Amino acid sequence: MGLIDRILRVLRANINSLIKGAEDPEKILEQTVKEMQDNLVQLRQGVAQAIATQKRTERQAAQTQSTSEEWYRRAQLALQQGNESLAREALTKRKAYQDTAKELFNHIDSQKTVVAKLKKNMQSLEIKISEAKTKKDMYIARARSAQASYRLQEMLGDLTGEQSAFERMEEKILGIEAQSEAASVGGNNELEQKFAALEKSKEIDSELTAMKQQLADGMDKNNER
Repeated sequence: MGLIDRILRVLRANINSLIKGAEDPEKILEQTVKEMQDNLVQLRQGVAQAIATQKRTERQAAQTQSTSEEWYRRAQLALQQGNESLAREALTKRKAYQDTAKELFNHIDSQKTVVAKLKKNMQSLEIKISEAKTKKDMYIARARSAQASYRLQEMLGDLTGEQSAFERMEEKILGIEAQSEAASVGGNNELEQKFAALEKSKEIDSELTAMKQQLADGMDKNNER
C-alpha cells in the first residue's frame, strides 16, 4: 500500500498545482498520468519479481522435501543392514531437511499473500489510470475551452477599447462638421444680408427717383401757368 499511497500523494500534489494555476493544465495532467504509468510499470516489475521468488522458493521447498525423503530411505537401508547408528544419522539429516522444508512452505504462504496483495494493488492502479486518462481528456478539453473563452474575452475587451476610440473620433468629427456647418450658415446669412441691403438701397433709389420726377413734373406745371 506504500506505493499506492505515494502515487495518490503525487496525484494530489499535481492537482493542487493545477488548481493554483502554477503550471499549464495539459502539461500537469499529462505528467500526472505518466507518473502513474511509470509507477504501474514498477509495480508490475515488483509483482513479477515476487512471483519469481515464490516459484524459486517452491522449487527449493520441493527439493528439500525430496532430499528429506531420500534420507529417510537411506535410514531404512542402514537399519535393514543392521547399522542403527548410521540409520540414526540419516534420520537426523532427514529431520533437518524436514524443518527447512517446513520453513520454506511457510515462507511460500507469506509470499503468496504478498503476491496477491501486489496483484490487487496493480489492478487497482490500472483502474485508477484508466479513470485518470478519461478525466485527463475531459479536463484538457475543458481547459482548452476555458483558455479559448479567456482569449475571446480578451479580444472582445480590446475591441471594446478600439470601439471607444472610434466613438471618440466620431464625436470629434461630428463636432468639426457642426462647426463647419455653423460657419457656412453664418457666411450665407451675411451674404443674404448684403443682398437684402442692396435690394433696399435699390428700392430707396427708385423711390427717390420717383419723388424727383414728381417734383420736376410739378415745377413744369407751375411754369406753364
